[in-house]
Amino acid sequence: MAENAAARQTKVRASELVGRGWLNTGDKQLSLESLRGKIVILDFWTFCCMNCLHVLDELRPLEEEFSDVLVTVGVHSPKFEHEADPVALAAAVDRYDITHPVLDDPNLDTWNAYTARAWPTLVVVDPEGYIVAHLSGEGHVKGLTSLVRELVDEHEAKGTLHRGDGPYVPRPKPQGTFAFPGKALALPEDLAGRAGTYLVTDTARHRLVQVEGDLETPLATFGGTEKGYADGDAATARFNEPQGLALVPADLRETLGADVLIADSVNHRIRGLRLADGTVTTLAGSGIQRLIDGDTARTDPNFIAEGADPLTVALSSPWDLVYSREAAAFLIAMAGTHQIFSFDPVTGQLTVFAGTGAEGLKDGAAADSWFAQSSGIIEARDGSIWVADSETSALRQITFENGAATVSSAVGIGLFDFGFVDGTREDARMQHCLGLTELPDGSIAIADTYNGAIRRFDPATGTLGTLDRGFAEPSDLLVEETEDGGARLIVVEANAHQLVRVAIPEAMQHVDEGASQVTRKSTQLTGGTLDFTARFSAPTGQKLDTRWGDPTQLKISSTPENFILEGAGTSQGLTRHLVLNPEITEAVLHITARAAACDGEPGGEIPDHAACHLYQQDWGLPVIVTGDAADEAHLVLDLRGVN
Repeated sequence: MAENAAARQTKVRASELVGRGWLNTGDKQLSLESLRGKIVILDFWTFCCMNCLHVLDELRPLEEEFSDVLVTVGVHSPKFEHEADPVALAAAVDRYDITHPVLDDPNLDTWNAYTARAWPTLVVVDPEGYIVAHLSGEGHVKGLTSLVRELVDEHEAKGTLHRGDGPYVPRPKPQGTFAFPGKALALPEDLAGRAGTYLVTDTARHRLVQVEGDLETPLATFGGTEKGYADGDAATARFNEPQGLALVPADLRETLGADVLIADSVNHRIRGLRLADGTVTTLAGSGIQRLIDGDTARTDPNFIAEGADPLTVALSSPWDLVYSREAAAFLIAMAGTHQIFSFDPVTGQLTVFAGTGAEGLKDGAAADSWFAQSSGIIEARDGSIWVADSETSALRQITFENGAATVSSAVGIGLFDFGFVDGTREDARMQHCLGLTELPDGSIAIADTYNGAIRRFDPATGTLGTLDRGFAEPSDLLVEETEDGGARLIVVEANAHQLVRVAIPEAMQHVDEGASQVTRKSTQLTGGTLDFTARFSAPTGQKLDTRWGDPTQLKISSTPENFILEGAGTSQGLTRHLVLNPEITEAVLHITARAAACDGEPGGEIPDHAACHLYQQDWGLPVIVTGDAADEAHLVLDLRGVN
């Protein structure tokens, strides 16, 4: 705490907020001067980023508690090219119900002025315009609450705190049957009571809607139009941004008491729906977000006890799910932890099926693979599983042989490479894909969301093509049979608030528009060696849990793997000396830092029943080796900021 106090005494004036324009201000242009007298939290985010979406929800109770003294400003500094589109940003602000001003920072001017290195980054500015905290990642709300209270007391005593309403002005809500629909499911006649109906997650209205074959006339709704969590009948049940839907096989419906499973993303739960009477139940998930504060502290984050009650297991933003015949389980795209979970419908057992939790693209055995915010998952007719891996703009495949699952990549090469290019894997590019379906010929259609396109991957030739373009963030796809025995696509067009039908053409379009890379700056390294430090300070009222040794850990790797010659891997401590490959000048460092702290005062004993907390931050840092001695040879990042 002494270091934190010293940091607070070194006053650094906050930089001006520079960008293309503002949202949620009634067209008013804000400045730091106009916010003087308020405590300001700058939330650097980008709307593709799952961690950023988590932070939006973490900040809501803080904003409500201190509504008369605190102003949150979302600084939208985009990763993907599409996110720099002002229309797409406005839709994201509406979709995620953001209730604070948002600065459009497409050229990352404000991002660079505040030396942000990761999405999300939070910067706290005091009522006099000085920076008092700089934090990376999620899970900081407890420390922020303590800090805001301290600042209120300090500046009220000085007379520099101004109470009153903030500058937020709400935007009009979308009208019509849907508001940002997420995923859709064709309902069989025996369950729906009639042929040709569809179940759709009406994500921004936090409900499910069953519609006629015209794709817009409602037949039934399940859940209310306000976010929440409650089991019950169709009228009393509540969801929070539901996404994926999976049909339960007929022989398992009685066991589960449900016909359809729902990925209830912000509630971090798997829900069940029985269509006959509209009953909604919770089948898995404790409601606690996995890997923040909870039951995984001081344990392997991939560990789930055998026989664990599925309602006690923490999940993190489940986005889509499907029943796998090969796995004899539902496979869940767990976007928040970059993994695929399995849920056994008979025993209720949850397990980590694929992915280590590292964010990136790595093929091989399922247990060793890496995913990146997987957001769509389907089972093909041959039993293989296909995954839309949004943050790597990748199409992944999981195959089974002799009981073992293997992950491979059909399209995509890494976290920071995307674009619009048809061709083989070496050249093909997509941009933040979210949905999939299998076409009648066995090829895979992909909702290439940020390109506004429907793409087609042909496993026989290993090539990616283009079916159609001009959609407003398509998020899911279905194939339906036509009356003449043919087939066509149903596209969930999220930002147009509709479902539309699209022909599957004989000839495929091929449109190449060049590859792109993320606009964020790469960190420039001197080269040769790199000393890395993750700084951590426990929040007020907590202390490091040293009862079983060093409670901190670093996991470091790179893409390409041979960029780090010495020092990669996982070990205790928050410092690491790396020896770098002199033959590689561009790479991505994958860094995960963890620390465990428990409630208790510094210098005192930790009470027997103290609550303990795991703090974790993941960085994917693009780096360039320059050979210039003036560049970075010692990289310091904050696992937590000053509180």
